[in-house]
Amino acid sequence: MSSSTVAAEPLLTATSEAVAREAQAGLTANPKTLSPWLFYDEAGSRLFEQITQLPEYYLTRTERGIFTTYADDIIRHAAASDLASSPALTLIELGAGTATKTGILLAAAVRQQGSIVYQPVDVSESALAEASENILANIPGVTVRCQVADYTREPLPLDRLPNTRTLALYIGSSIGNFSPTDAVDVLSNLRDQLQPGDVLLLGTDLAPGPHKTTADLLAAYDDASGTTAAFNLNVLTRLNRDLGANFNIAAFGHKAIWNPTESRIEMHLESLRPQTVTIPATATTPKLTLHFRQGETIHTENSHKFSPAAISSLLSQSRFATSQTWHDPNHLFAVTLATAL
Repeated sequence: MSSSTVAAEPLLTATSEAVAREAQAGLTANPKTLSPWLFYDEAGSRLFEQITQLPEYYLTRTERGIFTTYADDIIRHAAASDLASSPALTLIELGAGTATKTGILLAAAVRQQGSIVYQPVDVSESALAEASENILANIPGVTVRCQVADYTREPLPLDRLPNTRTLALYIGSSIGNFSPTDAVDVLSNLRDQLQPGDVLLLGTDLAPGPHKTTADLLAAYDDASGTTAAFNLNVLTRLNRDLGANFNIAAFGHKAIWNPTESRIEMHLESLRPQTVTIPATATTPKLTLHFRQGETIHTENSHKFSPAAISSLLSQSRFATSQTWHDPNHLFAVTLATAL
């Protein structure tokens, strides 16, 4: 085998094999799908951080505003106890990314208890490295223990400290990326690894209402700058890089739609013409030949929007009891504290 042939083959790692298995399962389904976790390679994580700063993407700044206003109250409620003294909190965050908003809560925890151990969990090693660097540089009193893991599939790497209560963060409305059944499974998996009395802080984007139209929602997922489109299309770039696939990125377009029946925004990649794509075989998957019709889509993400009743039902099914909820003034977003039963 010549050196040029070897150089053309992708370097398949354990992560690449997981990508290959996901692509095999989703792209042979009808309709075709790709899991949202595939978005978050280094480039995808960087693009998502850019999305969170866009004027159309109200979710991040609205949730950050809730934290800025209520962080001390949130931490007090999380640590509240019937005992003579409240237990110290340790904090674990699912899908932490670069943890730009989490620092607000960590600073409040340090003010309340002097120091805190923070355990961010994410599939992106580069995002965790950035999170750790920023927090350690800006919030004295925080010990950071990063964990690279897929919390939707793997046991959580919970490092429980003696005489502490765990506060689990799942913010940014990331739970909305899952179907209702899968969302219960994700939170139930978390609950299985918590003790009764531990707490969850859940961030959820709310369904359209007096201050939020479907046009507002669509703009948040199809911004004028094209950043969300680039984020969506990057998943095909990742398949080309990690698996040696031959997707023509220019032959696909970004598409966002509102599905009122399921109360969710859907993101798709639409084939702009009839085309054939191949993905080479790996150690765990056979060669894949894909035929796309013009207009056929790959469904890449859902973002469910919640009513208060839906939030309560989700938590109850996952064996959590709602303790307290905080909103922004326009009730665009909710941050809910729930206790593990």
